[in-house]
Formats: sequence, C-alpha cells, structure tokens
Amino acid sequence: MIASIIRNVLGLRARRQAEADFRILFVCMGNVCRSPTAEAVFRRQVEVAGLAPAVQCASAGTHDFHVGSSPDGRARAAALKRGYDLSRLRGRHVSDEDFERYDLILAMDQHNMSFLKQRCPPHRQERLKLLMEFARCHKAPEVPDPYYGNAQAFELVLDMVEDACSALVDHVRSIRPNKAQAK
Repeated sequence: MIASIIRNVLGLRARRQAEADFRILFVCMGNVCRSPTAEAVFRRQVEVAGLAPAVQCASAGTHDFHVGSSPDGRARAAALKRGYDLSRLRGRHVSDEDFERYDLILAMDQHNMSFLKQRCPPHRQERLKLLMEFARCHKAPEVPDPYYGNAQAFELVLDMVEDACSALVDHVRSIRPNKAQAK
C-alpha cells in the first residue's frame, strides 16, 4: 500500500516536470517583494499567452531572512490592485539545485547577480541574467528594492516587472520550439 502511494506521488511529480519544457527562477534578496511580484506577473502572462504548463516559474531569495514568510504586505496590496495574487507564495532561499533545475535565472539587481555568480557552477553561468535586460520601455538596468520605500516604490516595481515580463514571454515563445526540438 505505502509503496503504491509513493509510486503515485513520484509519478505525479515526474508528469508535472515533464509538462514543463522551460523553467524560470526570479531572484531578489529576501524573496518578499520583487521576485514574488515577478513570479506572479510572469505566471499570469504565461497563462494569458497559452504557454502554461509548458513554461513554469518560481522565485527565491539570495538571503534566508524571510524563508517561509508571505510576501511583504505592501507588495501583496499593490499586486492585488492589478489583479495579481501573491497570497500563496512563500519565501525560500536559492538552492544549489536551482542552477540545474531552471533554464533561466533572473536577478533583480547586481547584488543579487553577484551572489548568484558566486554560487552558480561555471557550466551554468549562461543561465544568469538581469530581469531588466528584457524590458522594452524601462531602461533602468535593475529593479529597485522597494522594501524601505513607500507605496509608489511598489507601483514602480510592478511597472518595471510587467514591462520586462511581457518581453520575456515573447523571448520564451521564440526559443521554446528550439528547446523542444533539442530534447
């Protein structure tokens, strides 16, 4: 009986992983403001584009300050005003397995990128990018940390993330057929 349950759980995990042919991880410092916002925005845009469940995403923090915590209340409130629900997300720390599991790991700023480059194996460094490299309208190279800011800081993060994630969806759409053929 227990062996049957274990086989079923492992089979379900394998099917879910097989469904995704492209995975993206969004990374900020604490995983309570910027990266969960990016995860929710990108997930919605992927669903609207009809790319789910083949394209999956998650978020993590470079530091373990908020592991298990909900996103910051101000981030949740700003996101909810635009129709994004962050309530089910929980903070987690970047793991060594993430560098193998995710096809693209997107840092919110250079500090996050430095941390990722130090931990990432040399053969996976090409997977590391700044999220704002994908932005079309916003030319800032980094998503500013709103943690010590006001409500407008969280609105600016949403503006920047929506811009970058929209272009990111187009990028993923353009490379997915090539990745599927390479398998």
